[in-house]
Amino acid sequence: MNKLSTIQAFLAPKELAVCGVSRDKKKFGRVVYDTLKEKGFKLYGINPNMNEIDGEPCYQDVLQLPGHIQNLYIVTQGKQTEEAVKKAIDKGIRNIWIQQMAESPAAIELAEKNDINLIKKECILKFAEPVTGVHKFHRFLSKLFGMYPKN
Repeated sequence: MNKLSTIQAFLAPKELAVCGVSRDKKKFGRVVYDTLKEKGFKLYGINPNMNEIDGEPCYQDVLQLPGHIQNLYIVTQGKQTEEAVKKAIDKGIRNIWIQQMAESPAAIELAEKNDINLIKKECILKFAEPVTGVHKFHRFLSKLFGMYPKN
């Protein structure tokens, strides 16, 4: 299980890259991007098919991110997730959050073998304050059933 302190440390700088941001405002990668932006996060979108997102640069690849980025949130599919983890390790990014349903066994194994601070099987919107709507309800249920991360 993920540690709450690891999740809080990941979110604390309020600056991260989102690998898998979408042009389609209804897709989860875009919903996360827009929601975190509304919460005051400084975001760096990654999508190989976009040059910008809402007037901000969108990077084609993890390796193109500015050098100071330390936190990578991945919301892609299996093989793409593994590739993003590989590139993050090559870039020196040590903090990776793989959105639940975006993980692959190979991506998780690669992150763990390389001592990455890894968060997995959790939804970032259940933790990024203020938590509202359905995510607030999910957090409540997680706590109720003892599935909410502890320190």
